[in-house]
Amino acid sequence: MTTTQTFHRSLIALAATSSLGLLTQAHAEVFVQCGPNNAGVDANGMIKAAYDVDPAVAGPKNASSQCMHLAAGDGFITMADKRELYTFGFTDVTKKAVNQVPLDSLDANFSAPTIELQQGKDFYLTLTNVSMAMRPDLFDPHTVHFHGFPQQPPVFDGMPEGSFGVNMGSSFTYYYKLNDPGTYLYHCHQEATEHMQMGMLGNLYVKPLQDGTPKTYGGRTYTKFVYNDGDGSTGYDVSKPLQLVSMDSEFHDLHIGVQPLPFKNMRDDYAMINGRGYPDTVNPSPLDPPTQKVDVLTGGGVAIGDITSSQPINALITAVKGERVLLRMSNLSVTNYYTITAQGLPMKVVGSGARQLKGPDGKILYYDTSSVTLGGGESTEVMIDTSQVEPGTYFLYTTNLNFLSNGTEDNGGMMTEIVVSSI
Repeated sequence: MTTTQTFHRSLIALAATSSLGLLTQAHAEVFVQCGPNNAGVDANGMIKAAYDVDPAVAGPKNASSQCMHLAAGDGFITMADKRELYTFGFTDVTKKAVNQVPLDSLDANFSAPTIELQQGKDFYLTLTNVSMAMRPDLFDPHTVHFHGFPQQPPVFDGMPEGSFGVNMGSSFTYYYKLNDPGTYLYHCHQEATEHMQMGMLGNLYVKPLQDGTPKTYGGRTYTKFVYNDGDGSTGYDVSKPLQLVSMDSEFHDLHIGVQPLPFKNMRDDYAMINGRGYPDTVNPSPLDPPTQKVDVLTGGGVAIGDITSSQPINALITAVKGERVLLRMSNLSVTNYYTITAQGLPMKVVGSGARQLKGPDGKILYYDTSSVTLGGGESTEVMIDTSQVEPGTYFLYTTNLNFLSNGTEDNGGMMTEIVVSSI
């Protein structure tokens, strides 16, 4: 057994034996808030279905508030070349009672759960810090930063300089009034470079009030829109959020090895979309959870918690010929700009930075392009009209060609597929 394995087993044993009191306290301190007078929380501290942000739940249209409960902790993910990396991340625990939110769960997701919201609603987001199962020597707070949100008071911004972090075993509820539709993103802003590099990143978007009102544009009638455009010009049939991310595998290996972290020399070698490299990006199912490294570090078997799928979000885009496809694209890499193209498909940019491309005089400023470039923290909305596209499989990928593989290895890279069918 290596020194690192011995160290981790000792820390895990210590956490399991000496923090039993902390476990009880932590459960007692998980406190979920939702809606005026906490009307959206049941007797078990679980968010009621009518307030759930899950788009499969019909309730949000009938409630003035939307609510969600995230846990912040650590876990493992598997790269497309089967390499396992240690990560930090968020997990959706909205459907769990407070006494079912465990410490040390190793359930962190990458990318983080997608947050889909509706303009005009109040959004209550509870964050619970469930600690680090594999690094019990750390006592890092965590936050949620709603990146690009325009009316944020400092206390709810997740910036430690003007607010605070959520400590282990504690919960805090952020409040947002959703006045502006568009594509945003979210991440932890506590020790931001480290925690973002480690995987605390997620898709977030706000749908406009215009949704559900039929509008005809270009000879087609739409009921779903990116913005309150008034003319249906941002109407679409199918949509997909695509977050561009990348990781430095050496940074992650040194982190779990409890070694100094090479911030100055950070060089990402794994580029992904929605937390996966190609061909995993087009697998419609959640990826099997990694266990090999966890087994080694815990001495066989997952000693703390049970890992579910740590990479549940795919990047596969499917459409029927004639449909208009919306790509909600964002970049949360802390090291690189990325340029994205869609193999021979027409791309029209209709929004950027959660703003419709429209001049102060109301003039439409949409533009056609063959590629878009995004730096860290930027987002854009791209339309692809398939009416003149032949059915088939097309590739969406980065033109930064060195990020189409993992170093010299196949399997991996920032690429996915757009499948256009005839029916």
